Amino acid sequence: MSIEVGKILNGKIKSIAPFGAFAELEEGLVGLIHISEVASAYVKDINEHLTVGQEVKVKVLSVDDNGKINLSIKKAVENEEKPQEKQTRQAENWKKPSAGPIDFEDMLSKFKQESDEKIQKLDLAKKGSRRGGRR
Repeated sequence: MSIEVGKILNGKIKSIAPFGAFAELEEGLVGLIHISEVASAYVKDINEHLTVGQEVKVKVLSVDDNGKINLSIKKAVENEEKPQEKQTRQAENWKKPSAGPIDFEDMLSKFKQESDEKIQKLDLAKKGSRRGGRR
């Protein structure tokens, strides 16, 4: 079996590094799953998403002339979703939480309150500084 770009394969996590994980594919080949290709959300710590020995589905992103294989878990998962499920998930992400209709006056009073709080924090910080603005 040869590794082809775009193909979805099964892999097993062999080692984890701060920048990504190395997965062993069929035929003993090893590829890199960069941290940005682990999940569709931001991944701060890869160890929260993957463990050594874990079985994963990966999509082959590229194979360079030196034989280095770049893999993606998130693109393998996206391909498995049915188009209708993907559209539904995207629509849910764009829905605004509605706690009722918000009118202009409510938004304005909230903005004013937040602004006043920020100004108070700045004033307190100024009073606490040694220079204080006077010389």
